[in-house]
Amino acid sequence: MDGAARRRQIVEAAMPLFARKGFDGVTTKEIAAAAGVSEGLVFRHFPTKSALYQEIFQLGCLADPDLMRLASLPPSTDTLILITYAMLHHLVLGVFGKHELIVTRQRLVLNSMIEDGEYARIHFSEIERQFLPVYTDSLRAAQQAGDVRSDSPAPVNGMWFGAHVAAQIAHGRLSGRGVFSYQGDIDVVVAEAARFILRGIGLRDEVVTAPFDLRRLALFADCLWWESRNTVRTGFSDTIGP
Repeated sequence: MDGAARRRQIVEAAMPLFARKGFDGVTTKEIAAAAGVSEGLVFRHFPTKSALYQEIFQLGCLADPDLMRLASLPPSTDTLILITYAMLHHLVLGVFGKHELIVTRQRLVLNSMIEDGEYARIHFSEIERQFLPVYTDSLRAAQQAGDVRSDSPAPVNGMWFGAHVAAQIAHGRLSGRGVFSYQGDIDVVVAEAARFILRGIGLRDEVVTAPFDLRRLALFADCLWWESRNTVRTGFSDTIGP
């Protein structure tokens, strides 16, 4: 294994440890054991634990390529709606990338928030850099089309308020056993959360309650994910209405 591959191996082994225990709770000895290498080799690639954590910052902030395609969509009301549904499906259901990595990132963010917040700041600033432009342009396009009420929040606030809803639902499922007593299965919850967010950012009710074709997400999501959901879940509707 060459140096770059070994370095990546160490980083990938360390990520779930930091996600579970936080920066202060992980030792280099534990990292070496998880990576299947000597502690000396860990230090050869990363002179300090902080250097390794910084590498995890960079890896954790790389968006999944399929998700990034959303940022290149033309601004419109439809794009605003699609981004909202995609955000929920990504964070809550694990679409767009490896579910294990998505969960690890969420745990890293939570641990960061109760420590120095540095990972969370870097992570969220990168999300804002990538998605705020298309979000803002789509909200402006929706306003020009008459699809938005006059009391909509500032674009950056609306984007983050929606992300907060999605993240909290996702965080409530991290333990494997949901902590919130929602009514309905997770597909119903995600659909209701999407409409809640869209109303909150100012979209008019007739736009929010129009049926949304979930197959549009399949243009960006893994086709195997899509096929498995429709095969395993009997009665799963391709269209979510009011």
